[in-house]
Amino acid sequence: MAVPRENKTVKVPDKIPYHIAIIMDGNGRWAKKRLMPRTMGHRAGMAALKRVVKACVKFNIPILTVYAFSTENWKRPGEEVDYLMKLLVEFVNKELAELHEQNIRINVLGDYLQLPFECQMAIKKALHLTAGNSGMIFNIALNYGARLEIIKAVREIGRLVKEGKISPEDIDERLFADFLFTRGMPDPDLVIRTAGEMRVSNFLLWQIAYSEIWITDKLWPDFTEEDLLKAIDDYSRRERRFGGLIIKEKGEENA
Repeated sequence: MAVPRENKTVKVPDKIPYHIAIIMDGNGRWAKKRLMPRTMGHRAGMAALKRVVKACVKFNIPILTVYAFSTENWKRPGEEVDYLMKLLVEFVNKELAELHEQNIRINVLGDYLQLPFECQMAIKKALHLTAGNSGMIFNIALNYGARLEIIKAVREIGRLVKEGKISPEDIDERLFADFLFTRGMPDPDLVIRTAGEMRVSNFLLWQIAYSEIWITDKLWPDFTEEDLLKAIDDYSRRERRFGGLIIKEKGEENA
């Protein structure tokens, strides 16, 4: 996306990502370094999320997707999971009005109906209130796993084939994408992972096939607007090829 964007206090690169996805990692390590319980790391992580959402609005990012709770996170101690669920409800109750005022549309990726009832009610409230907003789309991946998302899509498509509503020959990438949680949205241009880990952790496996990846050693609670800008600046300097070649000049190819 090559539309010049400039903020009053920060110069934003001309080439910004349309869709940023973030794997928010390091809450537990942040707390451990400070001799605090892991729950305090998650609370600090919530504050970082608020900063980043504001920064994305400030930088005119159309879509932000964050990995909040994976299908694998249920394996964590029950007390920690319970705290995360309460923190989710707290985040919605505290921030929803401001998110709505900023014209942000909240969307949930994942099977949130498997979350505790209080979480479901908070999510439904957020989805309903912001459904008509036309600003940044804020995707929150909750009880999300990419492999299960793909299996779900395969099952739904298989059912349609069995019912004779589509034929196997109709199945292509575009049709398949319509059965994912991100249907109707462009794939992430930039994936950010904090805490220095070099893996994608079952996050948007289909959608990030050609995403640029930016990894920082910063733990998520320490992630700032300046860090986000560094990631965007690095992205703006890259040349995306999508498996092809970039023709630099007539007769010259960059393989």
